Amino acid sequence: MSDMPTPVPPSDPQAGSTPEGERKAPMIRVLAQFAKDLSFENPAPLSNLGAQGSPNIELGIDVKADPGPEGDNLYAVELRLAAQAKREENVVFIIELVYAGVFELVDAEPRDVKPMLLIECPRLLFPFARRVIAEVTREGGFPPLLIDPIDFVGLYRQQEARAQAEAAAGTSGAPPAS
Repeated sequence: MSDMPTPVPPSDPQAGSTPEGERKAPMIRVLAQFAKDLSFENPAPLSNLGAQGSPNIELGIDVKADPGPEGDNLYAVELRLAAQAKREENVVFIIELVYAGVFELVDAEPRDVKPMLLIECPRLLFPFARRVIAEVTREGGFPPLLIDPIDFVGLYRQQEARAQAEAAAGTSGAPPAS
């Protein structure tokens, strides 16, 4: 006989042993990720040879999410990155990438779905999209374009504020119904 206490087995979180009223933390499962569309243009390679100085780079970012069949909690999320490099008025290169993923949201409340899709999912895709952009620009004959980290929370807030402003303008500027 041992004087050691008998260990109590840990409760299984999958067994539904959460106290009533307490909700499970939502989870994101990455089911697939891939380059959906990629375009790289080097429109004037001869004029870019030996050019001095760093080009001015304009970057565009967009996130789009589409639901799968109803009831399965599957979503397709696209992270769109577009960059154009210019020296003065001359285009050095243009790159556009749509990097996508298929995600399953588990135990997500309806109010959590949109932020998860437009903040967390692109945050998971970004490092891979960044690597693709860097490799393609390097293979195109330029130094790798290393995109700084993106504040997806800030982008989401801007998007929400813009949508609210458009909704307010749409309701206040509508002519009265006759």
